Amino acid sequence: MTMPPSPSQPPHNPYGGPVPPPQQPGAFGAPQGFPPQGVPPQYQGPGAGAWGQPPMGPPPKKKLSAGAIVAIVLGSVVLVGGLGYGAIAGLSGVTGSFPEATHKLVVPKTLLAGEYTLVSDLSETEGKEIEDTPDLTVKDAKAAVGQYSGEDDSALVVSGMHGRIKNAELTRSSILKGAATEKGSTLVVRPKDFTPAGYGVTVSCQVTTSKDALGTTTLPMCAWGDDNTAAAVARVTPESATADPKDIDLAELAETTAKIRAEIRKPIS
Repeated sequence: MTMPPSPSQPPHNPYGGPVPPPQQPGAFGAPQGFPPQGVPPQYQGPGAGAWGQPPMGPPPKKKLSAGAIVAIVLGSVVLVGGLGYGAIAGLSGVTGSFPEATHKLVVPKTLLAGEYTLVSDLSETEGKEIEDTPDLTVKDAKAAVGQYSGEDDSALVVSGMHGRIKNAELTRSSILKGAATEKGSTLVVRPKDFTPAGYGVTVSCQVTTSKDALGTTTLPMCAWGDDNTAAAVARVTPESATADPKDIDLAELAETTAKIRAEIRKPIS
């Protein structure tokens, strides 16, 4: 009687030599390492996908979330540290008398015809640094800081104060200078002056960039200063935060800033 082959021995190959072990089926029942029947082998070139799929392009640019945008804007010196006018400007502009207090700034529930809604009034918290910063060119400073949110994850922050300002032009330029010299900030587009039609105020605007864990962020901002009020406005969207700084429309932001000034600057009753 013929005995079956021992399990420890490979099956007999009638052509001589051991029989190669069976291959495990791959996708669609084909052995692993081979394409399905009738499909020609594909070259797996550098970066190519499965079965010759063209290589993927670079990943899309990360879109910043609303929370990230707010953190960027709130973390910028445009909010607080850049408002130390006298500390930056030295004693220039100190001579002469202080103007009378006739106007103040308010933090309304909405801005720009309801386009932006107030998220937080920071006047009594972060704004305290504005009031506590020694400044020989300003008297009776009172902070007005508001964080607003809009559609499409956009954020708007108004940060300023009202009081008696001896040199409004100096104050305006000092706000932007403080923002540009903050640690981690780089001034890319130097300040430009705009006079939006119908508002009777000069607005200065610039663009800085900053680097953090999220990459390089573009931050455009504008500022104004008059006898009683001074403030900075930063309006950021997911698109503008990652845009080329030179592509930012500062004239448009200057007009937006003038509109905001008209909404939040009120006569003292």
